[in-house]
Amino acid sequence: MKYTNIIMGFFAMSIIFTACDEDFLQRAPLDEVTSLDYFKSPSDLKVYVNQYYTSYFPQYANHGSDYGTDNQIRTSVDQRLEGTRTVSTSGSISFGNVRSINYFFDQYKKVEEKFDIKDYQQYLGEAYFFRALIYFDLLKTYGDIQWITTELGTSSPELYNPRDPRNVVADNIISVLDSAAMYLTSEKTDGASRVNKWMALLIQSRIALYEGTWEKYHASDPFGVSNPHPEKYFNKVVEATTAIMESGKYDLYSTGKPSSDYKDLFALQDYSSNKEVMFWKKYNNELSRGDVSFTNDRNFRMETPSGNTFTKQMADSYLCSDGKPITGNSLFKGYTTLNDEMQNRDPRFSQTIAASNDVWKIYTDGTIKYWSEVYKKLNTSADYNAPGGYIVLKGYNPHMIYHVQQYEESPAIIYRYAEVLLNYVEAKAELGTITQADIDKTIKKFRGRVGMPNLVLTNIAVDPEWDFPFLSPILNEIRRERRVELAAEGFRWDDIARWAAADELIVGKRPQGFFASQITSINPFPVDEDGFLDPFKKAIPNGYGFVVGRDYLNSIPTSEIVLNPNLTQNPGWGN
Repeated sequence: MKYTNIIMGFFAMSIIFTACDEDFLQRAPLDEVTSLDYFKSPSDLKVYVNQYYTSYFPQYANHGSDYGTDNQIRTSVDQRLEGTRTVSTSGSISFGNVRSINYFFDQYKKVEEKFDIKDYQQYLGEAYFFRALIYFDLLKTYGDIQWITTELGTSSPELYNPRDPRNVVADNIISVLDSAAMYLTSEKTDGASRVNKWMALLIQSRIALYEGTWEKYHASDPFGVSNPHPEKYFNKVVEATTAIMESGKYDLYSTGKPSSDYKDLFALQDYSSNKEVMFWKKYNNELSRGDVSFTNDRNFRMETPSGNTFTKQMADSYLCSDGKPITGNSLFKGYTTLNDEMQNRDPRFSQTIAASNDVWKIYTDGTIKYWSEVYKKLNTSADYNAPGGYIVLKGYNPHMIYHVQQYEESPAIIYRYAEVLLNYVEAKAELGTITQADIDKTIKKFRGRVGMPNLVLTNIAVDPEWDFPFLSPILNEIRRERRVELAAEGFRWDDIARWAAADELIVGKRPQGFFASQITSINPFPVDEDGFLDPFKKAIPNGYGFVVGRDYLNSIPTSEIVLNPNLTQNPGWGN
């Protein structure tokens, strides 16, 4: 890859570091020194890897969203789902982080010569960890990508190499995470300062599950790989997640309150001793006060819908309280009102989506307001636009003492143990080796936390509306569990992509909202023939135009191909 931005910045290295390293503040900037002046001690390695904590972990609490999927919608149509993206003609694939992490590996041996490995192995492990994250982002975006492990110069012949096959890159990433796990601390710590061994294994399971399912479900399309071996990756998922589960360091958060524990998890102010949260971002106004783009104002931004809502497709995925689907179930009370729709449902429904009688704001003087005030104003202004109707409650704290724009200190959950359990049970199902014992130590925990009955492998209720009718009942229910448990946490697009599921979930479909007659104000959004909000009815009358032979990956900028003739374009984007 002729990554132009690397070449232009070859003689400059700009490092972002955390404010807590006060001793480093007295040093000359790294772009004014040479490598001879740096990498002299383990503390230099620590400061160097700090930059990735800023660039690879989110700025906002309960990071991620499911926009650009079938779970959540804004007021405008997502270009990828609409199928209207065009080939990028200029720009470059950003290999800046690849270059900077390779610089670390080329230089850290200066410290290795003077210090015992125990003095710096944590930071070496972190570098391996971030190398994996850097390459995983490229893998998801472009598929095949050059695997480069040393800093390149402007005339390095490797700049003109062809792309390496995605499965080769995936194997390398997984190997890198083996190294990360070997060097990183096995201590749980407070989960807010440095990554540890268990986080490396979590990310390893995430990447192995991604590649395994990608190879399985894209095997017959243009995105497949030669000689796919998905089972190899599924076995790696089981190995990594089993190690985490057997460590005894993590468990699901529960205080024995099924009506609120799931919701409360995402609105806590500290996760230092939380068993479920593996990694989180702590905010401190004394250190991070500043512009809104760099501070956490999650609660302030969630006070009103502001165009961000769930879809009916997402809401329908919640089972009834008997553990069976809503279709043909007498427990389901219909769609007339949102409160009706929430009755007798998986409690995660009402702990993820705001009901009119939920508390909206609690003021310091004790005054309380309810979400009913917001629902009465739906679609009367930009702040109250709600194209799906279902307002996001998950991650919201009603106490107004925390709602100070640009100065809020609510923490951000980055990794949680729930994903470990979900990755494990999905991999076991994909391998065809799943047992009731596997379900009992994963799905039963999720459902038990909210008071739902367990999933019984030999007695899965048939759902005529399963998203994947050609897959086994257990895979359908595991995918449902993942959708519900991880709602609005940023996993949904990756799941759709790795399952090659756009043809079932996206193509030719439009997102619906709740029953439109619930809106008491003048509703600007179209309504379908059944009375549900149909916000994109006019914009995409034939549904999403996602191109299944193209839109799972981004195009390679044609300017890159001109610079390096050995590059090839991704499927569907032309030559």
